Amino acid sequence: MPASALAAGNPPGQPAPVSAPAGTPVLIAGPYYSPGPHHVAAMDTPPAGYRLTGNQVLAAAFANATFRHELHRRPHLAAYVYTRGVGFWQVSLFTPPAPAGPKHQIEMLELYVADGTGAVTQVWTGYQVAWTMARGYPGAFGRVINAPYVWLPLCALFLLPFIPWRRRPTLWHLDLLMLLGFSISLDWFNNADLGLSVPLVYPFLLYLLIRMLALAAGHGRPREPLHTWIPTRWLGVALIFLVGFRIGLNIVDSNVIDVGFAGVIGSTKLIHGAQLYGHWPADNPAGDTYGPVNYFAYIPFRLIFGWSGYWDNLPAAHAAAIAFDLLTMVGLVVLGRSWRDLRAGVILAYLWAAYPFTAYVLMSNSNDSLVALMVVASLVVIRYASTRGVMGAMAGLTKFAPLGLAPLLWRGVGRRLPSRWATARFAIAYVATIAVAMAPVFVTHDWYWFWHDTIVYQANRPAPFSIWGLWGGFYETLSLPEHIVLGLAVLIGLAAPFWPRGERTMVEVAALGAAIIICMQMGITYWFYLYIVWFFPLVVVALVLAHPEPEPPEDVLIAARIRAGLMALPT
Repeated sequence: MPASALAAGNPPGQPAPVSAPAGTPVLIAGPYYSPGPHHVAAMDTPPAGYRLTGNQVLAAAFANATFRHELHRRPHLAAYVYTRGVGFWQVSLFTPPAPAGPKHQIEMLELYVADGTGAVTQVWTGYQVAWTMARGYPGAFGRVINAPYVWLPLCALFLLPFIPWRRRPTLWHLDLLMLLGFSISLDWFNNADLGLSVPLVYPFLLYLLIRMLALAAGHGRPREPLHTWIPTRWLGVALIFLVGFRIGLNIVDSNVIDVGFAGVIGSTKLIHGAQLYGHWPADNPAGDTYGPVNYFAYIPFRLIFGWSGYWDNLPAAHAAAIAFDLLTMVGLVVLGRSWRDLRAGVILAYLWAAYPFTAYVLMSNSNDSLVALMVVASLVVIRYASTRGVMGAMAGLTKFAPLGLAPLLWRGVGRRLPSRWATARFAIAYVATIAVAMAPVFVTHDWYWFWHDTIVYQANRPAPFSIWGLWGGFYETLSLPEHIVLGLAVLIGLAAPFWPRGERTMVEVAALGAAIIICMQMGITYWFYLYIVWFFPLVVVALVLAHPEPEPPEDVLIAARIRAGLMALPT
């Protein structure tokens, strides 16, 4: 288990910095081996712009209890002293350099010293050395959305229309609570406790996986229509309010993480005809790990809002995130109306707008809502083989996980398997869309970097945000059980066109699609809360449409019988 984050040595009343000190570490001297502290003549003079000397910083590090404890556990570690931007120093403990140690040294501890006070402000060990996103820095993802006064009201609004006043709670209400249950894990993550945040994700993923598979098989279906104590028109008003609130919050207080920044960089490369994959800027070197459709989707926003060339406020990324979010809600309204009625569409869109994790994605200005948008669009056109082939391929070339939905989309809806002609149309559309989307790779002969920076990079990416990476050991994973779970996801995906047998409706399609993506996420090494929106629309579509249609009012039934000639017009 990784060590928890420590903030040792802060003067009374002085909080630790809210983030890692800005700037690239510049090596002053090292390595130094225990015991210490050490005094080196070359570090007697403060560097330009600094008050402390390297020897004073090194002495402050050796006086820190966590630093000494780490050296006591691993006396072979080597200490290095760096300047870190303006006003801060960094002291790091590394594994020994070659030939005494591994070919590539691994940083085992990172410590920051404030130049103004000489105080140790932050100390990080374990996974939190390499992964600054695991340190619980306030607002690192979504800023104000993490505040309880924003998050908890969204949770309440998510449940509010469905509170069973004077009714017995049903499985539907448990489903909604389980979707909100990821908030428990996120709270521990925001407090830099991976030992609890990571394993707490899996009970909720497992519940949703089992629930979706059971729903696809016809088990656990509601016997009564979906009840809301708020009329549809007022639910629509609440939806409009939530949309305005989310957009306003995005504009006023949100940040663009590296994922959204990657979309802007990639779209710029496409606009200028540059090589899309490989040789990315140093401030986002792994941003070329997504499918080409992701970068195509940012082109309109890049053309409208431009880009300075730096990681600034990135208005193009803000606009793209807002557009993906709004279009997903529009798609849910269309989907609900086409399969049930306008009320179902409004409920689906409301659930998206009130769900705090969709706001989490929006406030991080990530591209994950683009995955949700493409998946929803694939469901909207599910009745048409060619169109669902196009949308399915586009979904798969955003962040690759929806490629697992290809067999399910081939099957479509209806009582029988697709005919040969329908299969041919789907296959041609799917392959042709992939060929068109991959054109930048073909034209620039970019195959090596595409393969290396997407498939190879993702397959070999160690991370502490899943149980496989967290419990597997430092920079290792629990390969065998992880591959078993991924194999199960592949099995579900291949069986989806044929199981369950019989009539295939949107409920079965959405439930099986959600099960495939959830199982896939349970088996990957790098998992994060932004990925919840990949399966969330599938889950709510399956759950909402599984409810039987409400019976029309008696006067509507009488009018229908009169029109059909089954009943005489009353005199």
